[in-house]
Amino acid sequence: MNKYGFEDTTYQAVGGYDGLVKLVDDFYEAMDTLPEAKRIRDMHPESLEVAKDKLVYFLSGWMGGPRIYGEKYGGISIPMAHQHLKITAEDVQAWLTCMQAALDKSNYPQDLKDYLMEQLAFPANRIHQVSQMQHGHTD
Repeated sequence: MNKYGFEDTTYQAVGGYDGLVKLVDDFYEAMDTLPEAKRIRDMHPESLEVAKDKLVYFLSGWMGGPRIYGEKYGGISIPMAHQHLKITAEDVQAWLTCMQAALDKSNYPQDLKDYLMEQLAFPANRIHQVSQMQHGHTD
């Protein structure tokens, strides 16, 4: 049985708020440096300060930790928040590659890394589906 995904087990396993900040910093560092992430990096403003903050706050609640996103930024639907962007299957893979790179920099147990990648693929693919519906494109 998986030990993650119940109450705040995932949040605690990544190191709480400070662990999320490091993970998100490493994620955006990968986005800044990996050639395959150039297109998704270009979808962001030059300063990543707000994007980093939003991702940390979102992941906090998503991982069962404090639900702080809404207090600062209001309600969110991840697919709807990205619907203005044309997200391709390659973009989804680039995003997941950046997250894998960030996880690989951590000293998390492999089962946690695998769990997070498996779980993060769901919203990433849903963003892609909504984008395709919104923009009428197919990959």
